Amino acid sequence: MISKQKFLEALEIINEMFPDAHGELNWNTPFQLLVATILSAQATDKGVNKATVALFEHFPTVTSMANAEIVEIEQFTKTIGLYHNKSKSLKKTAEMLLEWGYSNNELPKDKKELQLLPGVGRKTANVVLGEVYGIPGIAVDTHVERVSKRLSLVKQEASVIEVEEKLMKVIPEDKWVSSHHHLIFFGRYHCTAKNPKCNFCPLIVYCNFGQARMKEGIHV
Repeated sequence: MISKQKFLEALEIINEMFPDAHGELNWNTPFQLLVATILSAQATDKGVNKATVALFEHFPTVTSMANAEIVEIEQFTKTIGLYHNKSKSLKKTAEMLLEWGYSNNELPKDKKELQLLPGVGRKTANVVLGEVYGIPGIAVDTHVERVSKRLSLVKQEASVIEVEEKLMKVIPEDKWVSSHHHLIFFGRYHCTAKNPKCNFCPLIVYCNFGQARMKEGIHV
């Protein structure tokens, strides 16, 4: 397993590779970020952004989303995986936010309360709280999980929660949100699921996974 020092060294290199790493979902209000993040589960940010242009044009607010029929929401989410269940979650989430007294620009700041909303798990809650309120958290998506395991920060069989807990132990709390973005960019654009760029990766000295690929003669 990689040591804390070595992992932080690797993370610093990732930061230098992607200094402008940021959330790539498009949104204008905290509520819209919540909607986009719910839709992003098992979907690409690019696909979500295409769908939310029209979705936010028709249902830009908590009230308009709560008052919409599910079939109306589905007209704009049908290009996204699991769109039927996600559309139901969006309507119910908007209804619950109205009942709780929240608005487009204000969401629950408590992680447990936020996770009571349909379609909101730990990852979504961490994304929203970090982006909107700067509340420290590490959202473990498929990219963060893949990079953490390839760098041997955790075992391959580690759960998402175990990955999150390990990252929080290793990375200073004031770097959680930014590190989340850097790890995502590294996984999305360099250490990809298929054909990772191991043969010109500056992290190869830290990465047993990459070294094994190079020994096998696998190149991009």
